[in-house]
Amino acid sequence: MSAADAFQKYFTKHIHEKECHTLDFYLAHGGYEGAKKALRDWKPDPLIDEVKASNLRGRGGAGFPTGVKWSFVPKQTPKPKYLAVNADESEPGTFKDRVIMEKNPHQLLEGIIICCYAVGIRTAYIYIRGEYVFATRRLEKAIEEAYAKGILGQRCLGVDFQLDVTVHRGAGAYICGEETGMLTSLEGERGQPKLKPPFPAVEGLFGCPTVVNNVETLANLPLILEIGSAAYKKIGPEKSPGPKLFCVSGHVEKPATIEAPMGVNLLELIDRHCGGVWKGRRLKAVIPGGSSAHVLAASECNVAMDIESLAAAGTMLGSAGVIVMNDQTCMVNALLNIMRFYHHESCGQCTPCREGTGWLEKIVHRIAYGHGRIEDLALIDDVCDRMVGKTICVLADAAAFPAWSIIRKFRDEFIHCIEHGGSPAVKKRHPERIGGGLHV
Repeated sequence: MSAADAFQKYFTKHIHEKECHTLDFYLAHGGYEGAKKALRDWKPDPLIDEVKASNLRGRGGAGFPTGVKWSFVPKQTPKPKYLAVNADESEPGTFKDRVIMEKNPHQLLEGIIICCYAVGIRTAYIYIRGEYVFATRRLEKAIEEAYAKGILGQRCLGVDFQLDVTVHRGAGAYICGEETGMLTSLEGERGQPKLKPPFPAVEGLFGCPTVVNNVETLANLPLILEIGSAAYKKIGPEKSPGPKLFCVSGHVEKPATIEAPMGVNLLELIDRHCGGVWKGRRLKAVIPGGSSAHVLAASECNVAMDIESLAAAGTMLGSAGVIVMNDQTCMVNALLNIMRFYHHESCGQCTPCREGTGWLEKIVHRIAYGHGRIEDLALIDDVCDRMVGKTICVLADAAAFPAWSIIRKFRDEFIHCIEHGGSPAVKKRHPERIGGGLHV
């Protein structure tokens, strides 16, 4: 069976209907049937094996096999077990989880039930990005509906299984999207990442075994229970199968969240689903996996959007936040925006990240504002090398990867800015500031 034959809209089939977020609508369209099947027809260990067999890969960025992650949680432990749902969707260019939480929150809750039953969890927390006010309201309403109908609570779906779900809002910190930073924030402390091991599956929230899964990952579970792992693996490539939400933004005619089989071609996403590059202009570059991914030049964009294909192309699927840039984009200015973000969001715990992100912003700022030197390009490369792989979490890597790739693939633009007094975009936006700026 081809991906086209196996794939039907799963996440987005009904999202344009007015009451799609309500429990009555979800039940009318087969909602919670997968969770009922899990609780009534499956034992926990075989259920974990079924998720393993589906090869569902994490949708939060790392792509780790979901069933394997669950199997790391100790089966016999005197401590309670927890599920922490990572809904802190803060990666620039990413908004897929928001669509699920706003338009189909019960699908997430059904996935939570399946996960918690399989692992033996009685308490789940949804850690949601603080700015997602509307999504929070939708989730809280869905949870209220689920409790009222006996879907959550003392006897989940009428069987001897208790599950409680709580929504916890973050406070606008990108670093809390990192799993240990998120758990630390949930505990009421400053949201700073921790060294691993121990991993959350063994010692996570409140020092107890914890599963951390992304919203979209959990929302795939009802489909796996509905069609079975064998059919699920036929959607997209076998090594990273399933339906996928792709967030396409930037210079396209129709920015959108697109649902397609994993492995859809990047150019197909841009041209067929989003109307092509806007205003009749040509494609210049794409960041395929959120701002932390290596950039692809236009000549590299004929690539499948799956974990292995993008890794072979020298970048990553990440959060599938596809940021499109047209041929009039100043890549120096684009890099400055990215570096400003990562410098601001560094928690400051690790010196290579705290100082490195600051240096990267300052040096790129210097180039953009007319004080650049040719040796700055080698300096940026050296700073990146001193950041990657040398910190507790990967925020330093997330800043270094776009810096490395943009400068290497668009080096001529940086040289032009150095030799001609700054970035054309900055000159247009702030002509009075060219010649000023930061001196480093």
